[in-house]
Amino acid sequence: MTANLVYFVTRSLDGYIEDDQGKIDWAPPDEERLRFVNDALRPVGTHVYGRRMYETMQVWTEFGSSASDPPWARDFAGIWGAADKIVYSKTLTQVSAPRTRLEHTFDVDAIRELKLRAARDLVISGHELATLAFRAGLVDEIKLFIAPIILGGGKKALPDGVRLGLELVDERRFEGSGIVYLHYRRPTA
Repeated sequence: MTANLVYFVTRSLDGYIEDDQGKIDWAPPDEERLRFVNDALRPVGTHVYGRRMYETMQVWTEFGSSASDPPWARDFAGIWGAADKIVYSKTLTQVSAPRTRLEHTFDVDAIRELKLRAARDLVISGHELATLAFRAGLVDEIKLFIAPIILGGGKKALPDGVRLGLELVDERRFEGSGIVYLHYRRPTA
């Protein structure tokens, strides 16, 4: 059985993952959503990141490791730490997070091969990598969190020039934050 490559992303209502200054502080994680994310990421075996997303996720090498951290944060840190991670970067010379390897060039065939032999799904995060994966036809599912904010510009969540028919698998509304979750996948037939 082939593993799925899942694009996992939080975006603004108008479709951006970053504002026009590169900030993502407009959709901070809260307990309700992070508990849900924990369950969604628990079955994932590999995270595929670009440099910026990897650097953002580095906080989880420390946060969630102390008994004084909230239980949902400790759970997420454990899930993230146990998963394999591939970081694609032309500028990094080393990575320090556990179970992480560095690649300098995104290789479509290597990801395709990884999907074929992986026992668990893969998650891809970051605009540039996701764009390459979408254009290569590698993305099987999209797990999208839509935040109730209009940014008016920034980095787009979905690539231009890609057409992909999808079916809705799941949806959920997070009462505390007003964020809406939509899970889509490529039709199986």
